[in-house]
Amino acid sequence: MSAKKISHIGIAVPNIEEYLHIFRDTLGLSFLGTEDVADQKVRVAFLQVGESRIELLEPTAEDSPVQKFLSGNDNKPKFHHIAFEVDDLEESLKEAQADGLRLIDETPRIGAGGAQIAFLHPKSTAGVLTELCQHERNH
Repeated sequence: MSAKKISHIGIAVPNIEEYLHIFRDTLGLSFLGTEDVADQKVRVAFLQVGESRIELLEPTAEDSPVQKFLSGNDNKPKFHHIAFEVDDLEESLKEAQADGLRLIDETPRIGAGGAQIAFLHPKSTAGVLTELCQHERNH
């Protein structure tokens, strides 16, 4: 597996509007918009910084994995995950598994922005929830 770049860093927040101004107005990152990802029960705000993005993740349901994550932190913002862009997600998952990494997603699924995504379990990635993502080949 060969990561091309950091695609994005996910930060869980209880309310996007409450924290958006820090990244957009104070730090001057370009706000790219928001998107609801219904199957993950999350609303995502995208901010561009160089060739990478910051994703603010707001839970949209009490049983959202992001809500459970925040609840363990007194509903305060917290680093959630780092995502690496790869050329071939399916092949990268096979290689990760062959190298002994524990997969959360054994097959790619569609995430925010229409990217194919899959997560690696933090117990096998130094305690960091790690996402692999593949954008359209021409992206």
